[in-house]
Amino acid sequence: MKWFASSLLLAAVALASPAYAAMPAQPSLKVTTLDGKPYDLATQRGHWVIVNFWATWCVPCIKEMPDISHFVATHPNVRAIGIAYDDTEAADIRAFMAKHPVVYPIAQVTMDKPLKDFDEPLGLPTTWLIGPDGKVAKHFMGPITPALLSAAIGH
Repeated sequence: MKWFASSLLLAAVALASPAYAAMPAQPSLKVTTLDGKPYDLATQRGHWVIVNFWATWCVPCIKEMPDISHFVATHPNVRAIGIAYDDTEAADIRAFMAKHPVVYPIAQVTMDKPLKDFDEPLGLPTTWLIGPDGKVAKHFMGPITPALLSAAIGH
């Protein structure tokens, strides 16, 4: 029921929110991952990077995580970072990740402190594909699949 209420809230926000300013063509992203390591998007240049916003209560998010993980594991030129856009305690997200492991790092961003260079998601999951040049190549709203990622990357 919690995910349903949250989904309704996100849908209401999406309908009520004015269009937001365009994010930078070459966004920066510096966060600390749940395992305490620094992550800097700029160090990923030369690779495709999947920046995936998700939440522990989001059923489509949970469904796509193994697909993203497998895609990253089978494409050497692709990296990913999961952004838990969630006000849940970090310890609870770590416990969630123990049950739903992925091969890419996870960081948490709370709704009251959104990332500077990324538009706030109007719904989850929301994914940005960053090209090897560091520029936004594609924005996905809703679940992504390996087929969508392959098509966007050109594989």
